[in-house]
Amino acid sequence: MSELTQLGSVKGHLTRPNGKGPWPAVIVIQEWWGLDAQTKSIADRFASIGYLAFAPDLYHGELAQLGDGDTAMKLVQKYGATALTDLQSLYDALKKHPDCNGRIGSVGFCFGGRMSLSLGINRSLNAICTFYGGGMQQIFDQLPAIKAPVLGLFGDKDQSIPVGTVEEFDKLLDKIGVEHEVIVYPNSGHAFFRDSDPGVYKPEAAKDAWERVTKFFNKNLN
Repeated sequence: MSELTQLGSVKGHLTRPNGKGPWPAVIVIQEWWGLDAQTKSIADRFASIGYLAFAPDLYHGELAQLGDGDTAMKLVQKYGATALTDLQSLYDALKKHPDCNGRIGSVGFCFGGRMSLSLGINRSLNAICTFYGGGMQQIFDQLPAIKAPVLGLFGDKDQSIPVGTVEEFDKLLDKIGVEHEVIVYPNSGHAFFRDSDPGVYKPEAAKDAWERVTKFFNKNLN
């Protein structure tokens, strides 16, 4: 069952598994385009395998069309400062939600990949997944605050997140002693998981990434 609802300070796409809860929760964080059909479909996929899934609308009703990078950048600049506050408020609301059993993970894509890490820095998540977290190097100095296991999924052809940046991320997680796995997919660029965009979608990488993230959440949230 899916509905648009408000949790904490942010509205979003809430979708529940079949049956009766409570369930572990997954926060599904949008790319820089906004809360689009792609993001909602990912939340639905998590609900279909037993998670209370919530995809927050961090742009509060605004949306950039796929490919309109200028508008997306303006929206990131407009809402970037409030996104983390909204995510923290959402986390706090989920912890008290009657359908949540108290275990919460986050997964984010692009802009959302960075925000997934930021939420893990500021709240006690049980699992953190980042898909090609855009600009994540901006928060590298804050990573020691992370306590939850981390799964990082990247493409070797991603021009916005060079392999060297991914390697630095991996080494930093080693240094702070956080359980983690960092995967770099060959011949894959930014947004390789986005199956609604044939220009970037890499089916083999996406299939493997889905298997890894579901196994990761099953281990840490159930």
